[in-house]
Amino acid sequence: MFWRGELIARTAPVRQRIGTSHATCVNRGMAAYLGLAIGDALGATVEFLTPNEIRHQIGVHREITGGGWLRLKAGQVTDDTTMSLALGDAILAKGAIQAQATAEAFTAWMRAKPVDIGNTVRRNLIHFRQTGNPEAPASEHDAGNGAAMRVLPVALACYGQPEKTSILANRAQAHVTHHNPLSDAACETLILMVQDFLAGRDAVAVERERAGRLVSEFPVFSYDRRRCDNPSGFIVDTVQAVFQSFFATETFEDCLIEVVNRGGDADTTGAIAGMLAGARYGLASIPGRWLAILDERISARCLAQVSPLLALGEPTREARQI
Repeated sequence: MFWRGELIARTAPVRQRIGTSHATCVNRGMAAYLGLAIGDALGATVEFLTPNEIRHQIGVHREITGGGWLRLKAGQVTDDTTMSLALGDAILAKGAIQAQATAEAFTAWMRAKPVDIGNTVRRNLIHFRQTGNPEAPASEHDAGNGAAMRVLPVALACYGQPEKTSILANRAQAHVTHHNPLSDAACETLILMVQDFLAGRDAVAVERERAGRLVSEFPVFSYDRRRCDNPSGFIVDTVQAVFQSFFATETFEDCLIEVVNRGGDADTTGAIAGMLAGARYGLASIPGRWLAILDERISARCLAQVSPLLALGEPTREARQI
């Protein structure tokens, strides 16, 4: 298992994969990664705008056009996607999720001058550089969405393993920058939801089990009381906006349009919603016009990571023989 930076010891019982072939699983994994990048690129245009400002300036935001406060090129992504890719590269380089390797990968990513970086991420990566400790101090103030936006490589690498493996693996990566119980709970819920959709589970059952458990354990995440418009970077706002959009729509495109037109931290809500929607609906659901405009280098990197990450969660030969 993955544990505070240690290598995987694949001796734990393997969770059975049900309801989907390997090819379908890879398809959904690719759709999840492309969905993350597409949601990021789509939402970045309207990040920090309110819904009213979006309506007055654009109408309904449906196309990947670039621009926004970061003045991006059409199809360019932000830290949501590039941190996910940095994490995926670190996992594949080590064959496991290690806190030290994650912190080093994120530090290299920061030194390469990314187009955007969150304050909590920056502060705790500087802490790592100064102390060498890859685990940030626990803080009630670090309940941002910066760890949740990059969980997809963990979900893929731990697919097929016991839930505890995913939980411990996530904390190894998340605590590099976000050591907070609300952040942990959201990350773990999103990882398990992605894995459920890779396995072909029904969205109603996933909502009942995963979202229901999250709200039961942390009522602050309740998303059935009011519409969450203009969501901030607070993880609770992010999850509420994503869940309201994701569970109220029936297609990949409708989900992403619904969530990014809420404005606020729209690149991150778009990225997380795109990840979930991709895993739920598969590659065929992603509009071709969005795929065509997404940065080709980013698309290629996303697709290249999926199968190798999924292979890390495969049962060992010994486990298959038991």
